[in-house]
Amino acid sequence: MPNTPVLVIHGGAWAIPEDMVDAHLRGVRNAIAAGWRVLDAGGTALDAVEQSVVIMEDDDTFDAGRGAFLNREGKVQLDALIMDGATLRAGGVGCVEHLRNPIRAARKILSESPHIYFVAEGAERFAVEHGIPLCKNEDLIIPREVERLREFQSHLAEHEKDLFAPTISHDTVGAVALDCDGNIAAATSTGGTLNKAPGRLGDSSLIGCGCYADNASAAASTTGWGEPIMKLVLAKWSADRVSAGNSPEWVAPEAMNYLQARVQGHGGIILLDARGRFGIAHNTPRMAWAFKTSKEEAAGIER
Repeated sequence: MPNTPVLVIHGGAWAIPEDMVDAHLRGVRNAIAAGWRVLDAGGTALDAVEQSVVIMEDDDTFDAGRGAFLNREGKVQLDALIMDGATLRAGGVGCVEHLRNPIRAARKILSESPHIYFVAEGAERFAVEHGIPLCKNEDLIIPREVERLREFQSHLAEHEKDLFAPTISHDTVGAVALDCDGNIAAATSTGGTLNKAPGRLGDSSLIGCGCYADNASAAASTTGWGEPIMKLVLAKWSADRVSAGNSPEWVAPEAMNYLQARVQGHGGIILLDARGRFGIAHNTPRMAWAFKTSKEEAAGIER
């Protein structure tokens, strides 16, 4: 008997300001619609999460792809990971500067490379060799982010203590899906943190930290302050709690409690198991999210 597909996505957990709420809601709704079309046509969970993330990478509302945060030198550096719960295969890229859709390159690595992870020039060379064109870094930069970086750097002394405060955007995007064959998958993509040091890698593209999928436990995508999430390997921690018999609805908020209590971290998580149960949680003021099943659909900023 075919499974009933489920798709859950997030568009970042932080203090999303009022004037950006509508854009975030529109963005996650567009992404859920695109991913659902894949699942509804009998497509795989892998294809669905990839397609949902591509839509958000192309939407400059989010900190992924075009419109992502600029690093200390005024460049966009992107990270992404995609993982298949059926096989535990994964593909990731880090610190790429010339790819519009890093999740596309990550997917190529998953399906066509014996390796899991490529960074910087090596990742871009792999992309070109597999038919993914490069772009100029300037093509990924928008005026809003140039001004955001200028403003941040002009008050750097004030910001030193709150570089990772929830008021600073963490618009990492992600998706988890269950397909009709009973397989789950996860994908996460990000531009990282505003004013980050060149070469800094966060949690988003690291297996078990910002992204994880295993049919035997759960698929997870996180967002937020990367360094604390990495210390706890939070996506894998959450999947393990599901494997131990807890529901994703319970584990997701517990993961946020654990993140705060253990390392004073903040962020958000989406979590889905192969039974179609899912959880959405965050400990920041807001998180953009959406989900869709055959019977229900919703999107929001707070939950």
